[in-house]
Amino acid sequence: MPRHPLFATLAPLILASSSPRRQEMLRSMGLDFTVTPAEVDETPLPGESPGEFAIRMAGSKARDVAGSHPGAWVLGADTVVTLDGMILGKPKDRADALAILHQLAGRTHQVMTAICLCSPAQGIEQTEVDTTGVTFIPAPDQLLKAYIATGDPLDKAGAYGIQGPGAFLVRRIEGSCANVVGLPIDRVISLLLQYRVIAAPG
Repeated sequence: MPRHPLFATLAPLILASSSPRRQEMLRSMGLDFTVTPAEVDETPLPGESPGEFAIRMAGSKARDVAGSHPGAWVLGADTVVTLDGMILGKPKDRADALAILHQLAGRTHQVMTAICLCSPAQGIEQTEVDTTGVTFIPAPDQLLKAYIATGDPLDKAGAYGIQGPGAFLVRRIEGSCANVVGLPIDRVISLLLQYRVIAAPG
């Protein structure tokens, strides 16, 4: 028997992301939405901080999709992994993944996810950003190479994902776990409720 949805979706909602992890989180809330990945230049600007970059990307993605769907609400999101103020992107190859994981081993880094909810028809664009601290164990090379061999880190910012085998690397999380996966779901739901995109049944 199908599970009763947690929320009722009141207006057309589009997720401007191809991330299966973000889609899964929204579906777990019972939301009715469609997916239209944004096409934007994801090159950081000179002197741009990680937080500024994430906010700009989330807004750019939402506006890119909203331009061709003016009657819908569009949710854009961008996640960056940072260490010492530097953005750690997706690894280019296995050697790069190992180099990134070496930097993170035994240290605390930050994961920032910015979200942007916009509606061209209503002239609304709201952006928020959440930051989570993640501390890694000082894992030896043998374990790091075994993890890389699974292929899991190769498509992820920071070369790891806490929702899969990469969870063994994490000693401590300070803040939202969902934010590290790619969507601060508490903030997303709050925004969607605020603008009556969704509502609690009853």
